[in-house]
Amino acid sequence: MKTSVCSAASGVFVLLASGSAAAQVEVAQLETVLVEGRRAEPAEPADTPATAVRIDAETLAQTTNLINTEDALKYLPSLLVRKRFIGDTNAPVATRTTGINASARSLIFADGLLLSTLVNNNNGNGSPHWFLVPPGAIDHIDVLYGPYSAAYAGNSYGAVVDITTREPEQFEGQIKLNGAYQRFDQYGTDDAYPAYEFSASVGDRRGALSWRVGLNHLVSDSQPVIYQTIAQSTTAPADGEPVITGAFADRNRVDAPIQVLGAGNLTRTQQDSLSTRLVYSLTPALKLAYNGAIWINDATTRPDSYLSLADGSEYRGETAGSNGRVNIGGFSYAASALAPLFTNGLLEQQRLTQALTLSYGDPTWDWSVSVSDFQYLKDEQRVSAPSFGSNGYQASAGRIADAGDTGWRTADARIGWRPNGAHALGAGLHADQYELGSPVFDTREWASGARGAIFSDSRGKTRTLAAWLQDQWRFAPQWTATVGGRYERWKAFDGFNRNRSGSGGTFTYFDVDQPTVDRSGFSPKATVAWQTTPALELKASVGRALRFPTVGELYQNVATGTTFTQANPDLAPEDVLAAELSAHWQRGDNDLRATVFQETVKDLLVSQNAQIGPSQTFTTSFVQNLDKTRQRGVELVAARQNALITGLELNASATYVDAEILRNDTYVAPANTPDARSVGQRTPFVPKWRFTAMAVYRPDDRWALTLAGRHSTRQYATVDNSDVRADTYMGFDGYTVIDTRVSVQLDAHWQLAAGIDNLNNERYFLFHPFTQRTAFAEASYRF
Repeated sequence: MKTSVCSAASGVFVLLASGSAAAQVEVAQLETVLVEGRRAEPAEPADTPATAVRIDAETLAQTTNLINTEDALKYLPSLLVRKRFIGDTNAPVATRTTGINASARSLIFADGLLLSTLVNNNNGNGSPHWFLVPPGAIDHIDVLYGPYSAAYAGNSYGAVVDITTREPEQFEGQIKLNGAYQRFDQYGTDDAYPAYEFSASVGDRRGALSWRVGLNHLVSDSQPVIYQTIAQSTTAPADGEPVITGAFADRNRVDAPIQVLGAGNLTRTQQDSLSTRLVYSLTPALKLAYNGAIWINDATTRPDSYLSLADGSEYRGETAGSNGRVNIGGFSYAASALAPLFTNGLLEQQRLTQALTLSYGDPTWDWSVSVSDFQYLKDEQRVSAPSFGSNGYQASAGRIADAGDTGWRTADARIGWRPNGAHALGAGLHADQYELGSPVFDTREWASGARGAIFSDSRGKTRTLAAWLQDQWRFAPQWTATVGGRYERWKAFDGFNRNRSGSGGTFTYFDVDQPTVDRSGFSPKATVAWQTTPALELKASVGRALRFPTVGELYQNVATGTTFTQANPDLAPEDVLAAELSAHWQRGDNDLRATVFQETVKDLLVSQNAQIGPSQTFTTSFVQNLDKTRQRGVELVAARQNALITGLELNASATYVDAEILRNDTYVAPANTPDARSVGQRTPFVPKWRFTAMAVYRPDDRWALTLAGRHSTRQYATVDNSDVRADTYMGFDGYTVIDTRVSVQLDAHWQLAAGIDNLNNERYFLFHPFTQRTAFAEASYRF
């Protein structure tokens, strides 16, 4: 199946390139290259020198099973959103050269409001807040590749995703109902997981005021998000140890034998959001805009043990022999090691975001001033401990993690000046401040008990001040150069960590006030574009980017089982040098782009594991700078309208990346593999190949029938590439996924659609098990 899709994608490229060309199409702007399913248009902002793609709401409605906003990126070149299930709040973007655990290496905006959570760089509490933009509010999305615009911070070196929402011109509204149904079968889990979403929006323009209000309600049940595993024992059982059945023998990602004991974090989430956008035209050229959104999430997580006692009852570590051990598959295991695997959880989250922008625009001048505020009104996670008292499992003790002191604020001022047809100058100032607060408390009753003694605390702040300048110069009729630079001054301060030792209510606390750190740097950018013919544009770009550490990378301490993530306040910023050459040919119904790129990163921030000292029995995980990596490759994108027959549209993309670690002086080989090395190995989380392919047939203006595919080769998660097995829990597997959709516009108001994601029911892991075959049904009414 995987090979056939790759061959199909290659065939699509041949077909797209071989068709006869119609009339030549003049490229309206040299500064931006776009390739999309429909006719390409210049992306906004127009002075962006980056290669870019665009997808619009009409195309999404016809071709994509869209239930969460991030689904809109599903088939765009070189992108992967790590969405584990419908309603997943931890869904970062992977790009050409950045992985799914690197959320701070891309920037996500909606109407200029930052959705990226730059308090961390991971696929957890650093994931973007997609859910603040209802899918029905999307007008179009632009994706800009690479750090080639001075207008964006160094976090843009993966990509910039710029979402533009609808701005009504008259009274309008939409009511939409989505439903999904997944059947999941793996190990001891065989169950169905439904989801439904209701959304409504209404807007109008009256005189100088336009407004839009949207409401979204989502309820979803996930498949297992994790599996509970334990290393295969080599100890023979003793007499009297209870025999436990139901475990599945398998191997982990380093190909060592394990037992799979159950599933975990089966998540039921209920999310509600209310969003609004108001635009008031003070004059025809001067506008005041307000964006606001509130989002509420209530989620529960539960385990599912595959283990059974002799009488058939479920087992979670409650019972053991006189020696505290049990017999699983003819080997002995400590019951105390099994019980901590099966925990329940509750999560309550509330977010409030607001932004205000004053902007002016005329043919010669434009400027804007904007401020935004992002608040965690509530973020409380409760997790049970494995205790089995007289009141049963539900009455166990536990811990409470409170991230309610987390949030950020931004401010931007921009100005543009076009004195003549030769120059377009832009300049701006930027300021932001991010704050992390994440104390963890004991509680006697995990689900509703009061907070007890503090277990740990991590706090800190970062602040960035920046200024940028950029000039777009058309120095000849067919030549344009864009030259700019960005200066940034970054500071990390108020870092604090508290950790404790001791038990039984007698604790010793270790408090550390972390040092203040200042960094600064200048990032030059340059692009030259040559319109060789009306149909062909050649472009060369080079740019430096500085990606400063997030407050979470600097200060957050987390204990997960026997692994302790240690704060590191001395991290250096990632220093990126990126370059690309691209050729874009657009003629008639044909659209082709080829891009060759290279990216060298000094001081790449990665998390590594080590045992410090010969007597240490636990693993310490810490973020540190990896000296140097290089990622280089080629991206091919193609589209053709009316391919073979009228109404058939074909799109495809292929991305190849050679990613290598060039230097890593701080690498420590594991004790059991002292000859392991990281230099010369593949950069973690960057696959060698990615493909997308889509065929859309529109027999008339009402119907659209879509068949689409996504393919990726395997990834490595470790710097020494020791995770040699990918098709297992915690592995990063290659996959081929086929999707379908049929949509019909019944009349001016009603649209119906149905589809299936993962039609071929591919079972694959990206650390977590991903969704299997899922059916969708959708009905929407516009007025």
